[in-house]
Amino acid sequence: MEKTTPTQYDVKVQYNNSILNYAIDHSDQLTDIQKELIQFTKENIERHIMLTQAEQCSFFKLLIQVLNAKKTIDIGVFTGLSSLTAALAMGDEGRVVACDVSTDYTQHALKFWAKAGVDHKINLKIQPASKTLQELIDQGEENTYDFVFIDADKTGYDTYYELSLKLIRKGGIIAIDNVLQHGRVADPNANVEPNLVAIRALNDKILADKRVTKTMLPIADGITLVTKIN
Repeated sequence: MEKTTPTQYDVKVQYNNSILNYAIDHSDQLTDIQKELIQFTKENIERHIMLTQAEQCSFFKLLIQVLNAKKTIDIGVFTGLSSLTAALAMGDEGRVVACDVSTDYTQHALKFWAKAGVDHKINLKIQPASKTLQELIDQGEENTYDFVFIDADKTGYDTYYELSLKLIRKGGIIAIDNVLQHGRVADPNANVEPNLVAIRALNDKILADKRVTKTMLPIADGITLVTKIN
């Protein structure tokens, strides 16, 4: 009898909202101020889909604390949830460089950071993230950051990745969001547009990148974690 080749990777769980909520309920819970920020954004901001997901927040909290992080970078602030999460996860000496190009949403972030009592930890830079990252490099901060979260314009991801690799320390982690593009990266019939092209190219680049150890996780819209080897 001909031997059949088993499927290489089997899906063990078909995720739905009830399973996702169960997982979130069995993780560290968001603080009241994080929940308030999420509720405000959903009720008042049309593009609230851009919010960092609750399961990502608890995951990043764990990563930041495992790293004993003191210096983090948040590329793409929106209404401030990811920066708030990082600031809350660190001690009083922790610092977040928060990068965004607009005050349209970050004006709300400032209020929630202050209400949470962590505004002194967060340095908001309103200018292109590539400029902020290059300024940090020029100031001699290469190899000093513990954690970087990239969640901004997708066509800029490659630039942010390269600059972040210079800033992150050996053993530090870069987390890159939206790497699955709602499943379109694996769909050969997906409409090809600039964001999808950029993410597919970066995914392939990171896979072949010998400078880092990497893993892609199907959390939210997909997160790739990389840690610098040298």
